[in-house]
Amino acid sequence: MDAGPPIHDLHYDDAPNVDAVPGPNSRALLERQREIDSSAVAYPEDIPVAFEEGKGATVRDADGNTFIDMFAGIGVLNVGHANPYVLEAVHEQADKMVHTVDFPSEARIELIEKLDEIAPGSLQGSNRVVFGGPTGSDAIEASIKLAKYNTDGTGLVAFRGGYHGATSGAMSITGNKKFKGHYTPLLSDVVHAPYPNPIEMDKSPEEAVDHALEEVQAIFEDPYGGLANPAGIFVEPIQGEGGVVVPPEGFLKGLRDVADDNDVPLVFDEIQSGLGRSGQWWASEWYDVTPDVMTTAKALGGTGFPLSATIYHEDLDTWGSGDHAGTYRGHVVAMRAGTRAIEYIQAHDLLAHARDLGEYIRGRLGEVAADNPRIVDVRGKGLFVGCEFVDSEGEPDGDAADAIQDYCFEHGVLVWKAGRHGNVLRLLPPLVLTHDLAETALDVIVDAIETVTAEPQRA
Repeated sequence: MDAGPPIHDLHYDDAPNVDAVPGPNSRALLERQREIDSSAVAYPEDIPVAFEEGKGATVRDADGNTFIDMFAGIGVLNVGHANPYVLEAVHEQADKMVHTVDFPSEARIELIEKLDEIAPGSLQGSNRVVFGGPTGSDAIEASIKLAKYNTDGTGLVAFRGGYHGATSGAMSITGNKKFKGHYTPLLSDVVHAPYPNPIEMDKSPEEAVDHALEEVQAIFEDPYGGLANPAGIFVEPIQGEGGVVVPPEGFLKGLRDVADDNDVPLVFDEIQSGLGRSGQWWASEWYDVTPDVMTTAKALGGTGFPLSATIYHEDLDTWGSGDHAGTYRGHVVAMRAGTRAIEYIQAHDLLAHARDLGEYIRGRLGEVAADNPRIVDVRGKGLFVGCEFVDSEGEPDGDAADAIQDYCFEHGVLVWKAGRHGNVLRLLPPLVLTHDLAETALDVIVDAIETVTAEPQRA
């Protein structure tokens, strides 16, 4: 397969290369944004920059500063910015047709076939795909509707620390109370069980899994478990916004057993963890557990186009015509881009690359953590990496994560944060990140950690 240039040819040669940031052009655009954009805008509060262009795992701002991108639009740009192999198909398709609702097209059929080719476990060859809207939240809404439609149930089991989106149903199963506090009442019949985070629980991995599964089982089987008419279990195989929490072995298998015993679908939210992010096509493959329903978005649009899908076992395809709908379920440019992105990952063996490079990144952070009590955990799979910070008293330290992000920005590396307390450094670089760029970025990140954690604690 001739699938575009190798990953070493994708990036700006001068990254990182920054002057004082933010520069004058970024400051001017940020000010214009503040005057007319929504007060809900959030990301520039953490990284005050206006971006101009990008290539591979590097980006440039409006002042010509060049950065190494270690968060890829929060996991959207798995094959990098402006990937030529993807854009070739984008330009070709855009000149012909962009929007087709759900009429058939070569672009639509090819992407569905490609998703079947990489589907996990028993979903391969026995699934259906529905495109219901452009965002991950839309895919979650579709999965909630599908679960209710097939079970006639109303109750949903989700997990503390989980994030599933910003629409009403997706917020209902999201764990963050502050995030959804102004919008209640949401879906009323939702129970949140503990997610097995050994650090948060202060338990061994085995104890954390046992406790979480006992709680889930009680929701279904305890006469006073609180959920009278369950419809499904909704879980991230690796929690993203919750802090790159990788569940210990046995958790997803246990959920599979509970779902089977109670005849409800098991739904995996792979919006952030899927499409190669973890070093497998889907994070659930690390545990050899197949869901009944799986959501995907973010990187599905290939090069940043908004596109989501819900992939589910064909036995659940009981919907009638129009029972799930949405205007933007026929964005054929995004579909062509998604197919090309999958082909690029396959042709350049980026799953193996993500595993190898992720091991290097976690190894570098682990070396720092070995001598730094302010780091309580380094974790992740593939290029999905979390590094958790506490203060000198052992309490979650979001200020440290903020300061590390600022230091990295000022030195030409873009990183992001996560976790219940904002104290987890989260790295989500494009899968096309090279080892040389990763080494340079880690030099900056390690310097940032050592500088920030050596400073006196704030009063």
